[in-house]
Amino acid sequence: MKGQSQKPGKGFYQLMQTYESARIQTAARAVGVAQGAFELAIKYSKERYQFERPISEFQLIRAKLAKMMTYIEAARQLTYYACRMKDSGKRCDLEAGMAKLFAAEMVEYVTSEAMQIFGGYGYSKEYEIERYWRDGRLFRIFEGTSEIQEEVIAKRLLEIY
Repeated sequence: MKGQSQKPGKGFYQLMQTYESARIQTAARAVGVAQGAFELAIKYSKERYQFERPISEFQLIRAKLAKMMTYIEAARQLTYYACRMKDSGKRCDLEAGMAKLFAAEMVEYVTSEAMQIFGGYGYSKEYEIERYWRDGRLFRIFEGTSEIQEEVIAKRLLEIY
């Protein structure tokens, strides 16, 4: 490509750098999907009444919401860390893989819990949460499956330690 340095034997390294960026971007998208699902769930929990009070007043719903946001924020911070590594020009395949793996696992959990808060309505296409749940599952598959991320992470850890 014009304007870019092409060095023989460096193609694989350049490809790996592309994967770093793609995995970080995927982690960020997963955080966004989870955040959206969380916001729908918390809003619904304030509007949905059972036994003459909003379901947000039930301890089980509150626990779900607390755990969901804790996982979202943990994934967000891990993604930010991977971004800082990438921006600094350092190798970050480990950090990118961890961010992608954790965010993919997190978004599947969060969207599933959000659907649970919606109850039977959550499975209906009348509510957006169904789409979030479907989309959330995809993150464990594309840009390297969760199992591939585990392999990338483990391989790198074995090099480091």
